[in-house]
Amino acid sequence: MNAASTLQLDTVDAAIVHELRADGRLAFEALAGRVGLSRAAARLRVRRLLDSGALRVVGVLHPAVRGVGASAHLSIGVRGTAADAAAAVAALPAVASVSVTTGRHPVSAEVRAGDLERLSAAVEGVRALPRVSTAAAAVHTRTLKDPYLGSAPPPRISPDETDRRLLGLLESDGRSSFAEMAGRVGLSAGAVRSRVKRLLESGAVRVTALLDPAAAGMAVHGGFAARLENDADAAAESVAQTDDVRFLARCLGPADAIGTIAAASPTTLHEAFDRLRGLPGVRLTRTWLHLAHVKDYYDA
Repeated sequence: MNAASTLQLDTVDAAIVHELRADGRLAFEALAGRVGLSRAAARLRVRRLLDSGALRVVGVLHPAVRGVGASAHLSIGVRGTAADAAAAVAALPAVASVSVTTGRHPVSAEVRAGDLERLSAAVEGVRALPRVSTAAAAVHTRTLKDPYLGSAPPPRISPDETDRRLLGLLESDGRSSFAEMAGRVGLSAGAVRSRVKRLLESGAVRVTALLDPAAAGMAVHGGFAARLENDADAAAESVAQTDDVRFLARCLGPADAIGTIAAASPTTLHEAFDRLRGLPGVRLTRTWLHLAHVKDYYDA
């Protein structure tokens, strides 16, 4: 059992995480004022969370900055073991995340590419793997809910080479000081501050806190596929507004919407699925439990 899974978060820790999710570069003095601590105590709390592995503060790049213009959820049938198939899928560069799951499709994955043509090629690459028997694709048409990016519009700038080096540093450590980054890119701290401010304000990157769900008592993850009936837009919005739902995308293909849920236990996950079933215009066609995360967008 790792330190993150045994760390107990109290109400002050939860408040710190809430503030850092909104602004991962929030100064310790400002953070301390918002959570009712001294600056030194706030710094110590953040350091404890970071050192335990329960919390990471990272820069999350807008997909457009990565050259991602199309994505799809794959429900994958396997030949042999699910673990072997998942490992083979995860090795493909276009695959952003992979999980071993319960149900008829033992592996689920998300594939990303620059455009639909390259997305199609990436999906065919998954289907060509010897360990994969089938791969049904639900192409994302709109992301309605994302725990890190929200529904952010495309950034208003085109980062240059120096910007991209700074973005890479922020991805590794979202709270790197301007002086630290300046030493890495050969600019003054003031110049780095101006560039980072421009990157943040343009939407090219968002610095946010990523909390290990186990540390928050939400160690069970599940997914669902849904058909949206009657007023599909209203039905999708009602799903997105449900607190249990962490991610939701409208899709083309075997589902009108694909989403994920984090819960404290299999029982509470089942209850969350039932709450979705009770929403007007929402018909769950498939649900599954994530047994193991093999690859994730924000893996270190």
